Order: sequence, then structure tokens, then C-alpha cells
Amino acid sequence: MESVEPRTSWTFVTNHARILAMLLRDPELRMRDMADACQITERAVRAVVADLESAGYLTRVRHGRRNHYEVTPGTRFRHPAEGPHEIARLIQLLADLEVTTVKGDRP
Repeated sequence: MESVEPRTSWTFVTNHARILAMLLRDPELRMRDMADACQITERAVRAVVADLESAGYLTRVRHGRRNHYEVTPGTRFRHPAEGPHEIARLIQLLADLEVTTVKGDRP
């Protein structure tokens, strides 16, 4: 039987969902730490956080030298297929998963 290579490297969870879950778990998490955990650049994290803020999923308040993030309760999925459902249960599920911060580590 011939082995089939995957067409692309993709995951079920987007960086937007990952970052939202991380901020639910730790509202004062630094962008550098989010970038390391997601294996993306800090610039990409800034763009994701800006997306989440502008869409109303997240608010940011400055506390001294740190940002404090709050996930907005009651927000719903953006895609029409899931639109009537709140994101809270999915984000809570992701937030409850064990965190791996070292690249390549698997639980």
C-alpha cells in the first residue's frame, strides 16, 4: 500500500482560539509567552489580540507595565454554522487542557 503524505500542516484549533483560552487561564500573560506557546511570532500574537479585541471577544486594561485581558462573556462563534452558540464552552475546554510551553513537547 502506498503511503499518503498530508497535503498541508493544519490543526483543528486556530491561534485565535488558543490565545483566547490562554488569556482565560492567565489574564496577565505576556505576548512573548503566548507566542512561545503557540509557536508564532509576537507580531502575529499582537495581530490576533487586536482581532479579538476589535471583534468584542476580549478587552484589555493596562495595569502598570502589564496588560490585563478579560474574555467577554456571552460572545458567539463568527461562522454561521456555529453562530447561535456561545464560545464559552469551547474556550473553557481549551483553557482546561494541560499547557505545553516547550516546542515539540507532547504530553
